[in-house]
Amino acid sequence: MNEAVKLVGDLLAISARTAPKAGGQDYVVIEVVSDEKDLKRLAAEMEKYGAEVPKKNFDRDGRNVANSAAVVLIGLKDATTVGLNCGACGNSRCKELPPAKEGSEFKGPSCAWRFMDLGIAAGSAVKTASILNVDNRVMYRIGVLARKLGLIDADVVLGIPLSATGKSPYFDR
Repeated sequence: MNEAVKLVGDLLAISARTAPKAGGQDYVVIEVVSDEKDLKRLAAEMEKYGAEVPKKNFDRDGRNVANSAAVVLIGLKDATTVGLNCGACGNSRCKELPPAKEGSEFKGPSCAWRFMDLGIAAGSAVKTASILNVDNRVMYRIGVLARKLGLIDADVVLGIPLSATGKSPYFDR
């Protein structure tokens, strides 16, 4: 069953890649983590980070990763503004958006429309998982540690753990 879930992870990557992007520009990066050692390391580091920071629910989500057959990572890398001067980022003009710098967990700020691209890509991916009856959940906490561990080269990351068991480990937690 785990091999099938890993294949579904690849199909989620396709869904994220082909999702619409603002202005037809693609700054979305995707990685599928399915190696058991990488999943266990990610899970352990999530639990450790949550205790050190301290931040709530990194331990819970880390246990979810440990019980997953794969994790799809979707992020943004070096995204430029769309150029709409819409003010959604808090600035009147796109050129006023300060350069991205390293934060405590992610790099930012970024254009609000690029975050929409990330959300649409993640939504498209989980739609595919749902169609294929693979349990999943979008988690920001996974992205924090996947980025810190170098599992993906991105400025901001979301993680989608995948499982196919008799009961979803991601809800009723």
